[in-house]
Amino acid sequence: MNSLKNLADLDACLNESTTRPVFIFKHSTACPISSEAYRQVAKYTQAANENDPKVYMVRVIEERPVSNQIAEELALQHKSPQLILVKDRSVLWSASHYGINEQAIRDAVSGHITARN
Repeated sequence: MNSLKNLADLDACLNESTTRPVFIFKHSTACPISSEAYRQVAKYTQAANENDPKVYMVRVIEERPVSNQIAEELALQHKSPQLILVKDRSVLWSASHYGINEQAIRDAVSGHITARN
């Protein structure tokens, strides 16, 4: 997973979404539900191939300004944990809490990404 530590990192990630879809994972280092979501996202990244969307992670406590900017830029209510699929700086799909699991991530990729065709 690639870290989003500052607003410049976020801007680069959102710019990347104009050429290929990306996931943004909002992770709380103090939450056990978020820890399980992290494990599920890690399973996805370990099995992902080069054509699958990259995952960018922001730690919502440590990088609060970045987390807040994500909610503002994407016009999406903040949740933690939260996984957001972004294309062209717009939300294609999002899930939070126990909705974040490897199968849901795979389904989101197959259901929303047609760039491989």
